[in-house]
Amino acid sequence: MASTTTRLNVSSRASAGSRAARRLRRGGRVPGVLYGGGAEPVGFDADARELRLALASSGAVLDLSVDGEKPTPVVLKEAQRHPVRGETVHVDLLRVRLDQAISAVVPLELTGVEDSPGVKQGGVLEQITRELNVEALPTAIPESIVHDVSEMEIGDTIVLSALGVPEGVTLLDDLEETVLATLSPPRLQSEVSEEIEAETEVVGEEGAQAQGAEDASEGSGEE
Repeated sequence: MASTTTRLNVSSRASAGSRAARRLRRGGRVPGVLYGGGAEPVGFDADARELRLALASSGAVLDLSVDGEKPTPVVLKEAQRHPVRGETVHVDLLRVRLDQAISAVVPLELTGVEDSPGVKQGGVLEQITRELNVEALPTAIPESIVHDVSEMEIGDTIVLSALGVPEGVTLLDDLEETVLATLSPPRLQSEVSEEIEAETEVVGEEGAQAQGAEDASEGSGEE
């Protein structure tokens, strides 16, 4: 579960624009904006290393202190990453109340893939859904939701209704229409079977046509 023990100290910033943001990044800082709570948005910048550690260890909630002021609980609204290096280049944070539920996106992790009978038989397990939309109190939002697929057989499909979630967490997606994972027959075997079926149909059609022509020929000869 999330906690509010991780504190992040940031500095307010008045300058905006891509040029100012590039200067901050060159100095090891990450620009960001704080939203919500009925207050005006506040621009800030954070030490890149401290931000990375705070986001990695806080779960859903962290305590944000701007210019040394009293910390306020916030959650990550959005993080922009460098397309090549993968480092965070901008963050949007959202003020929250710990007694009010919020919506969040939580990663779905599948375990026991290699142990499932279908995979052992050569089947292909495909994870269709990788993120789940949930609602919970900020401190109750899990870092991820795990589901065991070690019992899946070839041909099985798992939908959201089969997923167990922690107490206090509500799933917002359609329980019966949201597919989490499927386990299909071996692709090579399926492709070969389809090719054989297609060739059989073609041969059957050609044979039928040839037989029809032969029958017609014999019929005309009898006359």
